[in-house]
Amino acid sequence: MNSPEKQDRLAVLIDADNASAAAVSGLFAEIAKLGIASVKRIYGDWSRPEPQGWKKDVLLRHALMPVQQFAYTTGKDATDMKLIIDAMDLLYSGTFDGFCLVSSDSDFTPLAARIRDNGLTVYGFGRRNTPEAFRQFCDRFFYLENLQETTAAEEGDKSTAATATTAPPARKIITEALRDLLNKAVKDCIDDTTGWAFVGRIGTYLRQTQPDFNTRSFGYDKLSSLLKALGGLQFRHDDARRMYCRRIPYSDLLKLLSNDAMPKFRNRDGWAKIHALETYLASRWSYQEYGFASFTALLETVHNAEIRNDSVRLTQAATPAIAGE
Repeated sequence: MNSPEKQDRLAVLIDADNASAAAVSGLFAEIAKLGIASVKRIYGDWSRPEPQGWKKDVLLRHALMPVQQFAYTTGKDATDMKLIIDAMDLLYSGTFDGFCLVSSDSDFTPLAARIRDNGLTVYGFGRRNTPEAFRQFCDRFFYLENLQETTAAEEGDKSTAATATTAPPARKIITEALRDLLNKAVKDCIDDTTGWAFVGRIGTYLRQTQPDFNTRSFGYDKLSSLLKALGGLQFRHDDARRMYCRRIPYSDLLKLLSNDAMPKFRNRDGWAKIHALETYLASRWSYQEYGFASFTALLETVHNAEIRNDSVRLTQAATPAIAGE
């Protein structure tokens, strides 16, 4: 009988003074996707009221080992130092494949760098205001806010759970920066032999170049959904149901223009308002993605496209004006 695929052994170290228990179930659900949490320790001064909501029943439910650290001197974070010392001991034990550092504190940036220098994977978990230095020194970084809905549902908060199941996270407008990032990812992941990019490879590329990239930050559960919302892409599946995508070929865009858009909007003389065509086609593709400053600039590259003021007509089948397109 074949042995199951080996899972990474992970050391989970939580800074209780700097990470809230609000996302605990979502946190460990995410960690379970990454490997086995062989060590789970949480650091804080437990002689005081439960820090950040880390109550006894929460620790027991998730098999968290509390590590006591008194605040010996005001203004000095003894908890951080204790966590770092233990992390180094675990690192040099040679028994782990990676670390999960749960904190929004930039003081752990050198620790993340040292762990990576030793060839181990670092997963960071923190709030959205976590300093960029710490986020970038992690191989992957997860925002705790994205994990809180999972926790609310699992902890039995009925009102929140109902909201989570009936109303998906609000989807944010795709900004120009995000559009550029996704388009570059697709372009860099294109297989030169097929002209298509494997969506799984795109996801890996994004995680490697942007450690804190997560589709949930934009209100999408899957990368494929976010890519479909981007527009201007075609999709297909292979026999193994793996998804691929590519930018809609320029020639296909011209077919949309001549065979679909123009017949809908042209008058008896064959003229169509440029603005009407642009609005109609906007949901399918963006002229900016093809290097044009305006929709009119694109039309100017089409053979037999006659432009007059705010209108255009095609005297015969549209073809690119630039050879090789």
